[in-house]
Amino acid sequence: MDFLNLGAILVAAVSALVIGFIWYNPKVFGTAWMQAANMTEENMKGANMAKIFGLALLFAFLLATALPGLVVHQMGALSLVGGDPANALPSYEAFMLDYSESFRTFKHGVLHGVIAGIFIALPILGTNALFERKSAKYILINTGYWIVTLGIMGGIICAWK
Repeated sequence: MDFLNLGAILVAAVSALVIGFIWYNPKVFGTAWMQAANMTEENMKGANMAKIFGLALLFAFLLATALPGLVVHQMGALSLVGGDPANALPSYEAFMLDYSESFRTFKHGVLHGVIAGIFIALPILGTNALFERKSAKYILINTGYWIVTLGIMGGIICAWK
């Protein structure tokens, strides 16, 4: 059973951009983010948007490739046999027959994605923002985006079989 589903990873990566378009829209958190980040319309002009969105998609893809290990429990069993089920004892196949679909739901993936957002993204972004002298509003807007995004990405990856 292959747990690294390229389709799920690609859709999850694209979902990060879609969520970002919504989250950072001026009618949602965009205006508040610009104020908290000390960004102006003038600062945003002249940016190479193809480069920004291209790299954002690449980074989201890299993140999505790491998520199966966090949101798909069966990855742990696969790692116990060295990543190659062909070299596993017969008990591995019996285990996978019994449990290969356990906790493979969108809801369960969202749970683990949100947990990753709180315990990984928040401390990283929060620490950077503190040293950059950014406000709590800035931290909450950006980490809120990543908590929601990792939840959706985790749900897609976990549920897509």
